[in-house]
Amino acid sequence: MSSDLRYPIGEFTAFETISPADRSYWIDQLRALPSQVREAVNSLNDEQLDTPYRPDGWTVRQVVHHLADSHMNSLLRIKLALTEDEPVIKPYEEALWADLADSTAPAPEVSLKMLDGIHARMVLLFKHMKEKDWQRSYVHPVNGKTSLDRHLGLYAWHGRHHLAHITSLSRRMDW
Repeated sequence: MSSDLRYPIGEFTAFETISPADRSYWIDQLRALPSQVREAVNSLNDEQLDTPYRPDGWTVRQVVHHLADSHMNSLLRIKLALTEDEPVIKPYEEALWADLADSTAPAPEVSLKMLDGIHARMVLLFKHMKEKDWQRSYVHPVNGKTSLDRHLGLYAWHGRHHLAHITSLSRRMDW
């Protein structure tokens, strides 16, 4: 764990080569994430849920809703890459999404239910991909071309990254 509140597990680092074992490990992380996030927030009250994980950071509530927003976009990117040749995806303004009412008001369970379904579908897609599918890609207008191999690693990291925001805050606050 890092002492950097913004990147408690460190920044994402892409692997140069990705093995079937790496993929399997990341898929298992995606499968486990919804229940891990649910466990991390289950006993928190509204005041705790509305506590930022760092100064000028999102609240725990916003982090949970961001995970649903981001991983919903992830699922769409996977499906586009599997069905189109290098589609250009539409980015979204995640910081602005985090300020919308559906990220600041609802109970986390609203997005946790979404994560359950999104992750079940992501895991199913990833488990059924053929070796050649892992090199399929999409193009992000700013970040460039991303293979599904890299995408899997990125979103496995992304889930752990935000889970660590919540769990490290809980440890620091002794919740």
